[in-house]
Amino acid sequence: MLSFFRRIINSKAGIVVTFIVLGVIALAFAAGDITGLAGNGTSLSGNSVATVGGEKITATELRGRVQTELQAASQEAARQQQPAPTMQQLLDQGGLQATLDRTINGLALEAFGRGQHMVVSKRSVDGVIASIPGLRGPNGQFDPANYQRLLADQKLTDAQVRTDIARDIIAQQLMLPTQGATQVPMKVALPYASLMLEKRSGQVAFVPAKAVDTGPAPTDAEQQAFYRRNIQRYTVPERRVVRYAVVTPDQVKARAVPTDAEIAAAYNQQRSRFAAAEKRDISQVVVADQGGANTLAAKVKAGKPIADAARAAGLEPAVQTGLTKTAYAAASSAGIADAAFAAPSGGVIGPVRGPLGWVVARVEKIEQVPGKTLEQAKPELVAELSKRKLQQALADVHDSLDTSLGKNATFDEAVADQKLSAQTTAPLLANGTNPDAPAARPDPAVAPIVAAAFQMAEGDPAQLVPVGQDGGFAVVAIGRVVHAAPRPLDQVKAQVVADVTADRARTAARKLATDILAKVNKGMPLAQAMAASGRALPPVQTAGASRAQLAAAQGNVQPPLALLFSMAKGNAKLLEAPNNAGWLIVKLDTIVPGNAAGTPAAVAGARGSIARLVGREYAEQFARAVRNAVGVKTDAAALARVRADLAGNTGGN
Repeated sequence: MLSFFRRIINSKAGIVVTFIVLGVIALAFAAGDITGLAGNGTSLSGNSVATVGGEKITATELRGRVQTELQAASQEAARQQQPAPTMQQLLDQGGLQATLDRTINGLALEAFGRGQHMVVSKRSVDGVIASIPGLRGPNGQFDPANYQRLLADQKLTDAQVRTDIARDIIAQQLMLPTQGATQVPMKVALPYASLMLEKRSGQVAFVPAKAVDTGPAPTDAEQQAFYRRNIQRYTVPERRVVRYAVVTPDQVKARAVPTDAEIAAAYNQQRSRFAAAEKRDISQVVVADQGGANTLAAKVKAGKPIADAARAAGLEPAVQTGLTKTAYAAASSAGIADAAFAAPSGGVIGPVRGPLGWVVARVEKIEQVPGKTLEQAKPELVAELSKRKLQQALADVHDSLDTSLGKNATFDEAVADQKLSAQTTAPLLANGTNPDAPAARPDPAVAPIVAAAFQMAEGDPAQLVPVGQDGGFAVVAIGRVVHAAPRPLDQVKAQVVADVTADRARTAARKLATDILAKVNKGMPLAQAMAASGRALPPVQTAGASRAQLAAAQGNVQPPLALLFSMAKGNAKLLEAPNNAGWLIVKLDTIVPGNAAGTPAAVAGARGSIARLVGREYAEQFARAVRNAVGVKTDAAALARVRADLAGNTGGN
C-alpha cells in the first residue's frame, strides 16, 4: 500500500534525482479522473518554508505537492485493489521532508543550470506535454482542447506547467551523467560479494504480553492520566461534510434520442458506407527482388500454398481480411488493388511492383456485401447518434454549470438551475470513512468527490469533479469543516481502559524479557532461562539466513533475522514483537563467513550493485554542492506548521 512513496522516500537517489513536477503530475492524474490535485490547498500563511537562491517555496506549494504525492499513491493502491494510504502514513514515512528536499533540489539545480547558460527549448517542453496519455484525443494524438480544459479544472496555468517541466529537464540533464560515472574494481567488489554469502544462525524466544499479570482494573485517576498523555490517540482528524450533486449519462439520456431527420441526414452523409460492396481476403508476400518474386509466384501458381512458399524463402505472408478495393489500394497501391480485384477466388497476382518491393498475392475469399437501406442501417445509426448526442448533452450541462459557478453562483443556485438532486454526507475523513460509524465501509462512488472536497479550502466556490468512467461528473462543495479534536474521555472510556491494561501488559512483559535476557548474556542457555522464568512461555525457535537472502527480500525481512546481522556472536538482544504483542529475545549462535572467490556471478552482481550505489552517492554529493553554491535556507517552524496542517492537528493537542 505504501510502496509508491516508500520507493522514493527510502532511496537516496529518489531524494536527489526524482523531481516532482507538480504541473505534469496534476495534469496526468486529472486526465485519469483523479481530481483536485492542485490549486486548492489551504493557505497556512504568507511565510515561506524554504528559500532557494532568490526563490521561495511557500507553505501552500509544499502542501499541494505532498497531497499530489498522496493522490499518486492512492491511485496505485486502487489499481492493486489495496486500501488507500493515508496522509499520516505518508508523513510517518518521511514524505514531507522528502518532498521538500526534492523541491529544493529541483529549484537549486535549475538555478545552477541557468547560471551555466543551460536552455530548454519550447519544442522539448511541448514534447513532454504531448506525451501525457490523458491529453490525447480520439485519434490518439495530443488534443489542445483537452490540455486547456484540464488546466482550467486544476487551476493551473500553461506557464506554471511549462516552468516545472523546464526545471525537471535541466535537473535531469545535470544529474543523470553523475549517476552513470561509475567504475568499480574487482578487488573492491570481492569482499562485498563474500560478505553477501555470509550465513548466520541463532535462536528466537517470544515473551507474549498476555503471559503476564496486568493487575487490578485501572482507577479513574490512571485513566485520566493515560488519556491526557496519549490524547492524540483519541483525537479524530479533521472531517468534512460534503455537499454534492451527480450528473450521470442516464440523467440526460432523454436529450440524446436522435430524430428521424437526424438519422436520415446521417445516412445520406454516409451513403458510401452503406452501399453494396465487394470484400476480399487476400494473402500477400513482399519480396525485395523481382527474381525472387518470380520464383515464389511460380510455386504458388503451381499449387503450393502461398504461406509454405513464403516461409521456404524465409518470408512471412500477411493475411488481410474483409478488404474493399479502396482500403487495399490505400494499404498497397492502386495497381496492385486493380489486379487483386480483377482476379477470381484462388487467383494468384503478381509479381506486381509495390511501394516496398515486389508483391505476390492470392485471393483467398470473395464476399459480396449487399447495401443497406435507411431502415436497415437505422439501428446502427441510432446507436452512433445516441452516443454522440449523449456526450454533447453531458458537455452542455457541464458547460452550463461551469458558467454559472464562474459567475459566482452558489452550490444551491447551480444545482437548482439544472434541477439536480443535492446530497449531503456525514462528517467524513479524507479517506471517505465516518469515524462515528466504523463498521460502515466508504462508498467507492463518493471517493473522488470526498478527495476533491479535501483539496478545497473552506469558503471556496463549488467545483466540477469527474466521477466514474462514463463521462459523469459532480458538483462538489464543502458543507462544513469539523476540525480535529479529541473525543471526550466518557466516549472512549472502554478503549482507554483496554489501552491502559495493554500498556501494563507490555511493560510487565518487557521486564520479564529483560530478566531473561540478562541471564542469557551471563551464559545461561536461552531455553533454560525461559523455563526458569516460572511462566508458560512458547518454546524457543531457531532462525538463520544469508545476507544475500536478506537483500533478495528487498526490505521485507523479518525483524529477528535482520537483528541477527547486527549482533556480535554469542550475544542476545531484546526486540519488540509486531503489533505490541510482546517481546522477542534474539541470540546469535554461529557466523559462517562467505567466500566469493570461486563465484564469478556473485562478484559481477556485487560490482553492479556497488556501481549503482556509487552513482547515487555522486548524485547526492553533486546535489549538495549545488545547494551550497546556490544557497538554501529552511524554516523549521514553518515546516512544522505544514506537517501539523497535513496531519489535521492545527487545532492543537
